[in-house]
Amino acid sequence: MEEPSASGENEDVKQNENVSTGKQTGATAAGEDASSEVSKAEPDGKAAEEATVRFNRLKLFDKVIQKSMSKFIEHASFKVFASMFRPLYKNDVERMEEIHHQFTEMLKKSIQEDIIKLMEEGRLESKFNELDKLEDEVKDSPEPAWRPSGDPEQDFCSVVMPYYQKQRAYMKLELKRIQAENAALAEKVQAGRERIAQTEQHISTAVDEWKTTVTEFERLASSLCTANLFDE
Repeated sequence: MEEPSASGENEDVKQNENVSTGKQTGATAAGEDASSEVSKAEPDGKAAEEATVRFNRLKLFDKVIQKSMSKFIEHASFKVFASMFRPLYKNDVERMEEIHHQFTEMLKKSIQEDIIKLMEEGRLESKFNELDKLEDEVKDSPEPAWRPSGDPEQDFCSVVMPYYQKQRAYMKLELKRIQAENAALAEKVQAGRERIAQTEQHISTAVDEWKTTVTEFERLASSLCTANLFDE
């Protein structure tokens, strides 16, 4: 007895899904017809603008994300959702459709919020704009763009060697600057040593002069003492 009821429920789900799919298909077809009419009425300048926008990486990224999210939401169809909650579907189909609609809307919102958070953390918008700017700058460049040669070692060296050459030139400049600073410090140290040697020489000369003066004073004093003795 349970198998017929289950098959009947599946048939009801299929019928409801077919009805909803038919509505969506009709709406999509109407939208495509309207968009085709609008596109026919647009001037050539609009087409050129769309061709330019097509290469905007940020809009292309958003388009890919939206398409991927749509594919993901399709897997959470009403059929799958109803098969998980058969008793509720059996009691009230309309209520089940409302719940499924709320579920898909909340799921889209949650996914969109996570994507926005990831874009903010990775600063994807600024990086995409920077890539677009770099592409615009080299678009009219006469120099050919870099292409791989087929030799991984050669390609790796062609990319890495300019970086190491810049680093080498920078290190040479730093070495010259440090050597000049060391030479200036060495000259200051040598000048300081010379001043110290001159000061020591002045001190030694002053001490010698002082010793000579003391010796002469002592000799004069002793001679005066001897003259006083003879006077007595």
